[in-house]
Amino acid sequence: MTNPTPPNLTLHHGNFLLSLILCCWLCSSMAMIMGASATYNVVNFGAKSDGKTDSTKAFLNAWAKACASTNPSSIYVPQGRFLVKSATFSGKCNNKGVTFTIDGTLVAPSDYRVTGNAGNWLQFEHVDGVSIHGGVLDGQGTALWGCKNSGKGNCPTGATTLQFTNSKNIAIGGLTSMNSQLFHIVFNGCQNVKVQGVKVLASGNSPNTDGIHVQMSSHVTILNSKIRTGDDCISIGPGTTDLWIENIACGPGHGISIGSLGKDLNELGVQNVTVKTVTFTGTQNGVRIKTWGRPSKGFVRNVLFQDVIMDNVENPVIIDQNYCPDHKGCPGQASGVKVSDVTYQDIHGTSATQVAVKFDCSSKYPCSGIKMKDVKLTYKNKPALASCNHADGNSLGSVQPQSCF
Repeated sequence: MTNPTPPNLTLHHGNFLLSLILCCWLCSSMAMIMGASATYNVVNFGAKSDGKTDSTKAFLNAWAKACASTNPSSIYVPQGRFLVKSATFSGKCNNKGVTFTIDGTLVAPSDYRVTGNAGNWLQFEHVDGVSIHGGVLDGQGTALWGCKNSGKGNCPTGATTLQFTNSKNIAIGGLTSMNSQLFHIVFNGCQNVKVQGVKVLASGNSPNTDGIHVQMSSHVTILNSKIRTGDDCISIGPGTTDLWIENIACGPGHGISIGSLGKDLNELGVQNVTVKTVTFTGTQNGVRIKTWGRPSKGFVRNVLFQDVIMDNVENPVIIDQNYCPDHKGCPGQASGVKVSDVTYQDIHGTSATQVAVKFDCSSKYPCSGIKMKDVKLTYKNKPALASCNHADGNSLGSVQPQSCF
C-alpha cells in the first residue's frame, strides 16, 4: 500500500507558481537596485593625485552626482595626494547614504592665504546620512601657526579642516586630520553623529587647533580616538546635549573642555555629557568646565567624568567660572552660568602643579551637586591639594586630595 503524502508536503501548483514568480520579481528588483548604486571615483572627474593640480572641481562634481542619485552612492578617493581648495558639499540629497571612501590624502593649499579667511576648508551643510571612512586630511597649517606665534599680526584667522553644519546621521571612522589651520573637526547644529577611530595630529604650540568641537548638537558619540594638538582635544560649546565621549588619548593639548560658555547673555546650556576612559598625557588641563565671568542665562548640568588617568597634567580637575581673556568686558562681574550635578569618579594619576583640584565657581550662582568619588591625584609623589571657591558638593569613598567642600 502506498503511503499518503504528508499534508505539509502537499503542493498547490497554482500557489507555488505564484510564489516562484514573486520571488523572481523580488530578486530582479533587488538586482536592479544593487546595479543602480554607483561609486564615483574622483579621478574620473579630473582629479589628479600629484598634490599640485587643483582637484576641487572634480570633488564637487563627484559630490553632485552622488547627491543626485536616488540610491545610496559612494565617492572614492584613491591613493595619492589631492590638492583641494575650500569646498562646500551641500544637501539636500536625493538619498540618505553618501559614503566617502578615502585611501589617499586631501591636501589644503600650502599658501595659507588661499583658504585662511574662508572659515572652513571642507564643509558639509544640510546633509543626511553622510559617512567618511579612512583617509588623511592635511590642512598644511604650520606656516599660519608660525605667523600667529610670531606676534607680527596681519595673519588670517584660518580655516577649520572639516565642518558639518545643520546635518544629521553622520558617521566618521578611521580618519586622520593633521596640521589644521584652525579647528580640526566641528559639528555645529547636528544630530545623531558617530565618530570612531579618529586621529588628530598637530604640534603642541599650534594655536586654536581644537581637535573635535561640538556645539548646538545632540546625540553625538566620540569613541576610540587619539588627539594630539595645541588646544582642546575636545571642546564642548553651547547647546550640546546627550554627548558621549569614551576611550580617548589626549596630549599634548588643553584637555577636554566644556566651554568656554557664557560669552553671550542668551545662550543655550550644556547637559547630559559623559566622558569616560580617557588618558591625559602632559596636557594643560584634564577635565575642565570654563565660563566667562559675565552675565548669562546658560547652564551646565548632569555631567559625568569617569575612569580618567592623568599623567603630569597641570590642572587635572578644574572649574573656572572667572574666564576673562585680556581682562576686557568682564572684570568685577560674576558668571551667570549655573553649574550643577557634576560627578568625578575614578580619577587617578599625577598633577604637574600642587593644586590638582580647583573649583573656582560663580559668586552669584555657586556650583552645586558636585560629587567626588574614588579620586587619587598626587604631586611629586605626595598628596596634591584642592581649592574651592563658591562650590558645594560631597565626597564618597577615598578622595585625594582631601575635599575642600
